[in-house]
Amino acid sequence: MNTSLTGKTALITGGTKGIGYGIAAAMLEHGMNVAITSRKKTSAEAAAKKLAKTGSGSIIGIKADVRDLKSQKEAVKQTIKKFGALDVLIANAGVGHFESIEKLSDKQWKETIDINLTGVFYSAKASVPALKKSKGYFITIASLAGTNFFAKGTAYNASKFGLVGFTQAMMLDLRPDDVKVSTIMPGSVATHFNNHKPDDKKDAWKIWPEDIGELVIDLLKMHPRTLPSKIEVRPSKTKSA
Repeated sequence: MNTSLTGKTALITGGTKGIGYGIAAAMLEHGMNVAITSRKKTSAEAAAKKLAKTGSGSIIGIKADVRDLKSQKEAVKQTIKKFGALDVLIANAGVGHFESIEKLSDKQWKETIDINLTGVFYSAKASVPALKKSKGYFITIASLAGTNFFAKGTAYNASKFGLVGFTQAMMLDLRPDDVKVSTIMPGSVATHFNNHKPDDKKDAWKIWPEDIGELVIDLLKMHPRTLPSKIEVRPSKTKSA
């Protein structure tokens, strides 16, 4: 079986830092073509320029907002125009607001749902036609918060619980078309999420973005007869350890 990923093309939403950046780097190291998106063109292009040094694949940065279906369709169009096809869509863009139900604002609720859930729906609507042609792969980045609820997590839990269910139902919809669909549910990851600044020492116990990148590569290289549709991944040690 040929498991080479060289020349395959992926589009990653929110790929300028954190998990999306780690996935992009892993893909480039395996010779893939990658498009990353950001709501700011300068951020997308700056990250793409930096990532271009990490592997043999090619990369472009695209301005796109997952909350806008037209914008998502344009990102897919630009990716295909540049690289000729779309083989993988990584729905990674996400946001988190953590407040009690009494303090959570309607604006925070709407932004969380619009980006974390509706945004993935738009990514799917924009990319599925191309993925059916390539018999490709759609991967969502959910969270262990999609199965474990916690205080001050009403918006975030709702978005990630919904995302896990959305992804699994989509998997059943597209399986007959030879399009694979999986959701990855990470625990604590050393990223800039929620204004956190990763620290090599303080965050040593956590999952790091490059670890998720390796996991994505493993999924893409797996024999096509097998589909890990829901993957929970957590640090091997607790913070106290």
